[in-house]
This record gives sequence, C-alpha cells and structure tokens, in this order.
Amino acid sequence: MKKFIIRTLIVLVLIIITVVTIVILNGYKLYKTSMESMNLEDKIKYIKSDTNYVKYSEVPDYYINAIIAVEDHRYREHRVLDPISLGRAIISNIQSNGLNEGGSTITQQVAKNLYFMTEDDFVSRKIAEFFVANDLEQKYSKDDILEFYINTIYFGQSCYGIKEAADFYYDKEPKDLTLYEATLLAGVPNAPSLYNPVNSPELAKSRQSKVIRDMVEYGYLTQKEADKIINENEE
Repeated sequence: MKKFIIRTLIVLVLIIITVVTIVILNGYKLYKTSMESMNLEDKIKYIKSDTNYVKYSEVPDYYINAIIAVEDHRYREHRVLDPISLGRAIISNIQSNGLNEGGSTITQQVAKNLYFMTEDDFVSRKIAEFFVANDLEQKYSKDDILEFYINTIYFGQSCYGIKEAADFYYDKEPKDLTLYEATLLAGVPNAPSLYNPVNSPELAKSRQSKVIRDMVEYGYLTQKEADKIINENEE
C-alpha cells in the first residue's frame, strides 16, 4: 500500500511537471512569435511616432502618483512581478471562484497593451506578458515604462492614451489637468466601459474615490487635500 501511494504521488508530480512545462512553452512560443512580428525596440519606436504620444515630463506628477497608488503601489520597489499583490489576487479569486481581481503590475499591463490585446488564451498570454515585461524592465527605466503605460491604456469612448482622454473628456492638454481631473482619469482604465465619466458618471466618481483613498494611504496626498477633491466631487 505504501509503495502504491508513493508511485501514485510520483506519477501526479510528473503529470504536474509535464502540464506546467507545456503551458510555459506555449506562453514562450506566443512571446517569440510576437517578437518576430515586431521586436520590442521597434514596437516602442512605433508607439512613440504617434502624434498623440506624450512624454512622462508632460503630465502632472499627481497624475502619475494616482496611477501608481491605484494600480501598483509598490511599482518602484519590485521588478516584473509583485508577489504580494499576486498572492492576494490568487487568494481572492479562489475565494470568489472567479477572476475578480488581477495581480498584474504596471509593467505587465504595458506588455499586454503592446502585444496581447486580442489574445484569447489567458494562460499563454499571461506567460508571454511576463517575458515581454521582463524585457521592458531590463531595457527601460521605471519612468520610461510609466510613459509607455500612459500612452497605451484605454479610457473608453475610443480614447487611447492620456492625450486623447484629456482632450476628449476635458478639452485640455494632459499637463493642464487639475488634481480632480487627474484622479478621475486615473481610475478609468481599470474598467473603461464602467468607469468613463460619459457613460457612468456616478461609477466614475466612485472609482475616483478609491484612487483618492489609495493616494492618501500611500502618502501621495494629505487627508486635507483629499477632502478638498471629494468636496469638489460633490459640487
């Protein structure tokens, strides 16, 4: 009986190793195929050639801080993955029996935006995203990656990137966004169809409130500054 149990465990371990290997290889294949279609350096040059591309220095610091606070508050401390956020997301999804919370870092989101927006195979995509994100972290600075992020995220209403969003929602250049406007737009990309202020103004404000709370929690705003934004929100 003991030998049978040991053999069974060995077989199960081998099956798990085989499945994991196949999954990783499929993800790596997707990554390599994507790189062959357009390597990372050329992809970055391509997005930078867009007339709506804005530089990191052309957006307010508080908009960048809002993004980091709500999307990936340890962004400047970790590399490709944030094990803490990933572990929390896994536990949450197991408890809810669904995929209600993501553990993707900002760098992984950039990888997805650059190459995998139309990829349906979730598992292969996440692995491929990891390889692209690793390339990004090795070749570009944290500020560079944030710049790529703000130029590739979707804000709803056919707006891609912060320049199109600032123009569409507020008829402004990104550098002219107020703290109120910046915190509202920072919350939209999480679910653009739900949180864009045209389709769902109340949900947009609700998401904005989370952005503001996170900014206070992680030291980007004082409570007094947060209260001022909330009061403006209620006008």
